[in-house]
Amino acid sequence: MPSLAAVSKIDFPFRVDQQVVKQYAKDLFASSFPQVDRMLSAFDNTEIKTRNFCKPLEYYSTVHSFKEQNAEYIRLSLEYSVKAIEKCIAEAQINKDEITDIIFISTTGLATPSLDALIINEMKLNQNISRIPVFGLGCAGGVAGFSKASILAKANPDAVVLLVAVELCSLTFLRNDYSKSNFIGSSLFADGVAALIITGDNHVNKTKNEIRFLATQSKLYYDTLDVMGWEFLDKGFKVLFSQDIPTIIATNINNDVTSFLEKHQLTLSDIKNFIFHPGGKKVLGAYEEALLVEGDFLKNTREVMNDNGNMSSPTVLYVLERFFSQGFENGYGLMVSMGPGFSSEMALLQMNKH
Repeated sequence: MPSLAAVSKIDFPFRVDQQVVKQYAKDLFASSFPQVDRMLSAFDNTEIKTRNFCKPLEYYSTVHSFKEQNAEYIRLSLEYSVKAIEKCIAEAQINKDEITDIIFISTTGLATPSLDALIINEMKLNQNISRIPVFGLGCAGGVAGFSKASILAKANPDAVVLLVAVELCSLTFLRNDYSKSNFIGSSLFADGVAALIITGDNHVNKTKNEIRFLATQSKLYYDTLDVMGWEFLDKGFKVLFSQDIPTIIATNINNDVTSFLEKHQLTLSDIKNFIFHPGGKKVLGAYEEALLVEGDFLKNTREVMNDNGNMSSPTVLYVLERFFSQGFENGYGLMVSMGPGFSSEMALLQMNKH
């Protein structure tokens, strides 16, 4: 079965304390947003302590055109993708020429040629790499990308599949948008870049922690298209998300997870490692309320959110990296993320320490 050879993440040099961001947002919004004082509690309710940002905080006080912000998205995505990939290749102890496939996941900027082409050119990777750029999965992209990379490696035992997930959410911030959704987004979202390598059966990974892919399931919930996504404006990407997201998760996640596990003759009690995307405090509460797993089963998920904020698609890969580097229980693992559509992505793993 496909196995994880390495996973890496980026900690940007502009990490900022959440209380500093809160005061900064108050100063930015105060003159044109009468509700600002009442809304500031949103920053505290997230339970985020620090945010992972790709630019210094003062950058966001200036109005930038979509052209300017997207150019920064391309430049920084390429720069930090290369750093994450180089770290991942080194940890996997492979040669870059061995990479057979690249999947690039992102929903916070646009590029044609796509970023995977820019990465191949910049790093002078094998010119015959199979490329799959994926746009529009949002927060669900991390698990979806992991599953797609694993399916490629399952189909080709010689495969060495590189997955890169990049979201520079802060570069979509609209300085003069005084809507509630933009304000809430400013309290929650951050930037992240993660890379991982998954190999087929003909490769022997040089890692003490073995994480193997077993199965995956995607689900699109009918008539929820307006729950999460972007509105594309002349000035850029405007964030859209509904307050109903935690309710949708609480209503559906137990049945979704249990039915998925039943297909593989498993129950929730068989899962030892929960690798969930932290959509926010209320989303984590919805998971806990619906699944009723004993103990602090979302500890790593919560700590990643506390330390970084919601980085969209890479966030669950930061959680995976924490399991991979800091340890896990032998047994089954379950990856879960939710995203635009409204949709869910799940992956079942076999996890063993040697």
